[in-house]
Amino acid sequence: KKALMKGIEQFDFDVTLIFAVLNGRVSAAINRRLVTDFKEEGIDITPEQLTVLSLLWKQDRVTQQELCNITFKDKPNMTRLIDSLEEKGLAKRTLDESDKRNNLIVLTPEGKAIEEKAFLVANATMRKALVNVSAHELAVGQNLLKKIFNNMQERHN
Repeated sequence: KKALMKGIEQFDFDVTLIFAVLNGRVSAAINRRLVTDFKEEGIDITPEQLTVLSLLWKQDRVTQQELCNITFKDKPNMTRLIDSLEEKGLAKRTLDESDKRNNLIVLTPEGKAIEEKAFLVANATMRKALVNVSAHELAVGQNLLKKIFNNMQERHN
């Protein structure tokens, strides 16, 4: 471990690149492209809304708190996201019969109907982002980001 730390200390960090990654410039660039691609295909959702819809497509009828926990968003932001999905007719809140203190977030038929098209567009956008990236580079990058994320989770808890 000391040898690894010594290697990291001697590594010539590209501060601009590190800040670009840390402040989300890569994510922001992909999100901007995704917004454009969604508009071109007539899909009226944002990347943030896609995140929530993706979770609901996997498991419908979840609480707002569960969505917060999975997405790492706070309650006010999640409330805003769910409100916007309700306004668009893609999801709705319904009373949790087993615990009346909770609302469950449920997909509407319209929310279910856009799943395939939204995923096709999102996948096409990601393929554009990954042009000239090898499977090996992608695996290494994914592993690196997982390690950084896990380090921050360990430090946070």
